[in-house]
Amino acid sequence: MSLLKIRRFSSSSVATAAIKNVTVIGGGLMGSGVAQVAAQTGHKVTLVDLDGKVLSKAKNGITANLGRVAKKQFKDDPAQGDKFVSLALANLSTSTDVAEAVKSADLVLEAIVENIKVKHELFRTVDAFAPKDAILASNTSSLSIEEISSAAPKRKEKFGGLHFFNPVPVMRLLEVIRTPHTSEETYKAMMEWGKALGKVPITCRDTPGFVVNRLLVPYLAEAVRLVERGDASAKDVDIAMKLGAGYPMGPFELADYVGLDTNKFILDGWAKKFPDEPLFKPIQMINEKVAQGKFGVKSGEGFYVYKK
Repeated sequence: MSLLKIRRFSSSSVATAAIKNVTVIGGGLMGSGVAQVAAQTGHKVTLVDLDGKVLSKAKNGITANLGRVAKKQFKDDPAQGDKFVSLALANLSTSTDVAEAVKSADLVLEAIVENIKVKHELFRTVDAFAPKDAILASNTSSLSIEEISSAAPKRKEKFGGLHFFNPVPVMRLLEVIRTPHTSEETYKAMMEWGKALGKVPITCRDTPGFVVNRLLVPYLAEAVRLVERGDASAKDVDIAMKLGAGYPMGPFELADYVGLDTNKFILDGWAKKFPDEPLFKPIQMINEKVAQGKFGVKSGEGFYVYKK
């Protein structure tokens, strides 16, 4: 994996920031990626997951990733590379106790399953134990930030969206989402934190899919409809978009990478919210593949077959 140049900050620059102590809830690829980037830029990070095995796997993955970063950035000075890894790991702790982990957080970022009921349950706990001035945020890619924030009704001005992209250590974009209730102070703190991580933050209202997914999901859906009609093959559509539009991946390669189950979840949710919008109507080909357990890269087969 190619890695961009990692931005490093002194402890003094972090000390003057509004967000110094971060709790990331969710030990999957997204949560562990955010935890890694925050730790290596000088923030104190607690990574939380209810499953200790998930946390152990995440910690091992973060350690390995930091080693790769150090090898690339300090190839002429291995000692500095070792110091970089040690300092980053010293900033990182793990926990299976949500209530305890959020007690000293400046920011609590949720990166768990895309299920509104589960998110509500989590944020009710966070609301009960986090400091009153803590910023609460969700990494959701498809759900309403305002709807998620209803689980902490007295904190709506401290609630926002921080949508990272996978793999987090590589992808530079960060979508910062404002609801009608998000305060200017909270918004500015989230923007500055994003910059401190070395990301390029953009601002979006709390609209379905925000910027990237609102454009990307209909694009993927229309590509599938093109193949469903028999107009072209998936392979030829991918080649067309890579060579004709300059995209790094074709829509079917991308759909498999994201996960067909994820794409279906987003489309189904938007279809309910916008029943008259033809762009979001269910797609039989995707529904059939998901029913067969063909989710894409993670299952070994989607539109393409992958070696395990």
